Amino acid sequence: MAKTVKKRPGKRTNKKRDVDATKRPRKRAATAKTKKRRLAPTAPPEPRAEPAPRPPLAIGPGSVVLDRLYAVVQDRRNADPAVSHSARLLSRGLPKVAQKFGEEAVECLIEAVAGNRDALVAESADVLYHLMVLWVAADVTPDDVWTELRRREGISGIAEKAARARTLPVASGLETTKIP
Repeated sequence: MAKTVKKRPGKRTNKKRDVDATKRPRKRAATAKTKKRRLAPTAPPEPRAEPAPRPPLAIGPGSVVLDRLYAVVQDRRNADPAVSHSARLLSRGLPKVAQKFGEEAVECLIEAVAGNRDALVAESADVLYHLMVLWVAADVTPDDVWTELRRREGISGIAEKAARARTLPVASGLETTKIP
């Protein structure tokens, strides 16, 4: 039967240790020399080939659909909120439009994780619609976004993210603890 070592005052431990004849010796901490040995490759790494140049970003038929959807939402901005869903959303203000977009995005994520392809397609359409409503509410045009996508093309995602200005979000009026 194994004995249990009692805790000594002043020492913090989360587990009681069993003391018996089969106790394994502790591993020694790795030194810089042993780390180098473990990490040393057996053969020199092959040089990486340059990635093949990509064709220019083609904003094609999909963007035409989004441009048309944006135009419809833009036209409905001044419509009667009792008749137009877009007008009703826009009349509630940017914070509520952004909140609705977030809700739709979460529903899209849920369907993706659940593996429901058809539901994911439907929720993705909802996300794109609510993104257009958000753009209209925030006075952003599809051309603004397409221009930004063209600017980012060919730039590493890590380099692009590092180049962005780091600013704190402005208080938006949303009642949430998720925005710093």
